[in-house]
Amino acid sequence: MFEKEQAGFNFLKSKDVYAILDGDTSFRSDALDEEVSLPYQSGPKLVEVLNKFGIDASYGSSSRWMYVEALLEHCIENNRVSDMLAYFFNLARFQKEFSGLTPEEIKRRHAVIVEGAIAAINSILFFGGHELRCFGNNYVITSVDDVPAMSIPSINTIDRSYIKDMANRAQEDIELGNFDSALTKARTLLEEVFCWAIERKGERPSSSGDVGKMFSQVKCLYNIHADKTMDRRICDLVNGLNKIVDSIGQMRNKQGDAHGVGASRVNIEDYHARLAVNAAANVADFVLSVVHRAERDRH
Repeated sequence: MFEKEQAGFNFLKSKDVYAILDGDTSFRSDALDEEVSLPYQSGPKLVEVLNKFGIDASYGSSSRWMYVEALLEHCIENNRVSDMLAYFFNLARFQKEFSGLTPEEIKRRHAVIVEGAIAAINSILFFGGHELRCFGNNYVITSVDDVPAMSIPSINTIDRSYIKDMANRAQEDIELGNFDSALTKARTLLEEVFCWAIERKGERPSSSGDVGKMFSQVKCLYNIHADKTMDRRICDLVNGLNKIVDSIGQMRNKQGDAHGVGASRVNIEDYHARLAVNAAANVADFVLSVVHRAERDRH
């Protein structure tokens, strides 16, 4: 399934798609009653993006579309196409274009332009029977007749390498200015580790999507409770995990890309995003250790 999903992104390999992503092609927005486009990406800027995504590149005589194609190919190989698209669609890229506008107008125009860009890409993919769809900050290529249902993938193996990789990818999002995507990854990391821990006990995770409820389920299954027999300082530390999990879940719901924008959206800085990512990684590592200890004791 993974290889099939990645192969689907090959349908994005088109100069017409590249021209939309790098800001060369404009498209009509009925909501704004004007021609709009994604922010223009110069050749040096695209090289900078390539470098940030781990590609050793330098500015030369290549056409701009060739840089976008090289980036897409790299991201397909490394399962990072969603990160790539999140970069091109990220609000931070629009700072110059939206200068002087009110926050409300910035949010409105950004949402409309990104929606229009995806529609413009789909007008190209349509003739091949395919469509780019967005679920939160995850992008997939599907048949135009498919009605996919996004769900948390079944995680067979959770280890420290997995946690580190997810945290590193979130930190890369922060370097690229994609704070929304970083918060989504922080929340997803908690969700996947909690689901894994619950399934190791033969139970089904809460279907509500509330990471706080999932964490409560984990604590109950593994007896992670602060009680009177524990040192007060340890009790305080364990109780503090509840606040961390709840805060990351709420930040993601209000700030993260999975639920769009709204009146309750909060503004964060890069250090806030780093704090959320690091905190999520620490909680995930703690739960991983608890599960391993419980399984060792059982055997």
